[in-house]
Amino acid sequence: MIWAIVVAAGAGTRYGARKQFLELNGKSVAAWSIAAARSVANRVVLVIPPDLHPRDLPGDIDADVIVPGGETRSASVRAGLDEIPLDATVIVIHDAARPMAKAELFRRVVDAVEAGADGAVCGAAVTDTIKVVGIVDGQRMVVTTLDRDALIAVQTPQAFEPGALRHAHGSELNATDDAALVEITGGTVIIVDGDPDNVKVTIPRDLQLLGGLS
Repeated sequence: MIWAIVVAAGAGTRYGARKQFLELNGKSVAAWSIAAARSVANRVVLVIPPDLHPRDLPGDIDADVIVPGGETRSASVRAGLDEIPLDATVIVIHDAARPMAKAELFRRVVDAVEAGADGAVCGAAVTDTIKVVGIVDGQRMVVTTLDRDALIAVQTPQAFEPGALRHAHGSELNATDDAALVEITGGTVIIVDGDPDNVKVTIPRDLQLLGGLS
C-alpha cells in the first residue's frame, strides 16, 4: 500500500499568511496537493501547524489522517511518518505548497522506488547562473561560480522505500528535504524529470502565477 504525507505545517512567514490554506481557482492550495497525491497514494496523511485545530481547516480538505506538525519541517514529516503502518510499500512526501504537481511526477518517483531505489526526487534544470558568495571586508563578494549543468532544482513529490525513510528520520537530524536525510544516512536517491510548472507557492505573486496556469 502506498501512503503519502502532505506537509502543510508551515507558518507562511515569507508569504505573510498560511498560503497552504488559501484559495486557488476554487479550492484550497492544500486540497489541490492532497488530490495530486491521491493519484498514486491509497492513504494520505496531512500534517498541519501545531496551533491549528482540524475543525479550522478549509472544508475541502480530504485527508485520511490529520496530525499536528513540529518545530521544523523534518519534525513535521516525522509526525506524519508515525501515523503510517509498517506494511506500507512506498511513502510519498509532498509539500502542500506545490498544488500543481502533475500525476506523472508522482508516478515517476514511485516507479523509481518500486524498481529498487531507496528514494527518488524530481528535479528541474537550473536556468539561472548560481554563484557562491562570502563576506570580504564587510562586503558580499563572489567566491566562485558553479557549473549550472551539474545542478538541479529539487521539487516534491519525493518517494521512499519505507525502511530507508524511517532509518533516515531515526537520526533525528533536520534537513530542507527528506532526500537529504536519506543521502546522509547512506541511502541511494534517484533523480527523475521534474516540471518547471511545479511551482512552490512562496510569495503572493506565485499564487497569482498558478492561477493562470491551472
